[in-house]
Amino acid sequence: MDALLAKVIERHGGLDRWHTASTLTTRLTYGGPFWAFKGRPDFDGTELVEADLHRERIRHVQEGTGQVTEYDRDTDRVTVTAADGSLIDELTNPRASFAGYTGESQWTLAQAAYFRGYATWHYLVEPFLFTWPGVEAHEVEPWTEGGESWRVLRVTYPETVHTHTGTQLYYFHDSGLLRRMDYQAVVNGSSPVAHYVSGATEVDGLVVPTRRRIHIRQEDRTPDLSWTPITLDLADVRVR
Repeated sequence: MDALLAKVIERHGGLDRWHTASTLTTRLTYGGPFWAFKGRPDFDGTELVEADLHRERIRHVQEGTGQVTEYDRDTDRVTVTAADGSLIDELTNPRASFAGYTGESQWTLAQAAYFRGYATWHYLVEPFLFTWPGVEAHEVEPWTEGGESWRVLRVTYPETVHTHTGTQLYYFHDSGLLRRMDYQAVVNGSSPVAHYVSGATEVDGLVVPTRRRIHIRQEDRTPDLSWTPITLDLADVRVR
């Protein structure tokens, strides 16, 4: 295992603790103008989220309406159902439905549920996901920002794992905590993103970030902080 990855894994609770956990639940509030821009203003709000920690599977329940969205990579299917269980929308092989899409393309309900599903699942299982079979993680040159020098992991995912893009960068403070992620979501026209992470909390021996702010990334890798397209705030995090 890469030395930086080993330090990061230990700082977040260690693999022994991770292997004894099965599910993470949280009350997660999504915000920012991105959702309305994609034609899904209904995705700006609070959801009760349950993520499987060892399979790419996640479930959201919308507060107020009880609407349920589920994404399961094993079946490669996303579903949206009403509180009474009736099917509203669904997609099989959802990634294929974005072929030819640009950053300006509007999304269906199921497409938005897919994007939010796989993305949020990643945020909740990283960095332990970096130890999965087929995932490659290696330290690259450090990055200086805000008077701090951050160590950087370059992580490449196999096609069996759905994520924003096949290779992403993760920036870590000397403490081993994640500070930033860089990627280009292929389902959104591969727009470059600088995704900032803070507010880590320890829950039953595992460290979970609770505040995320997503910005456009400029050509020199610096963020455009003039606006924040997407925000995520976690509360009531539980691990079992």
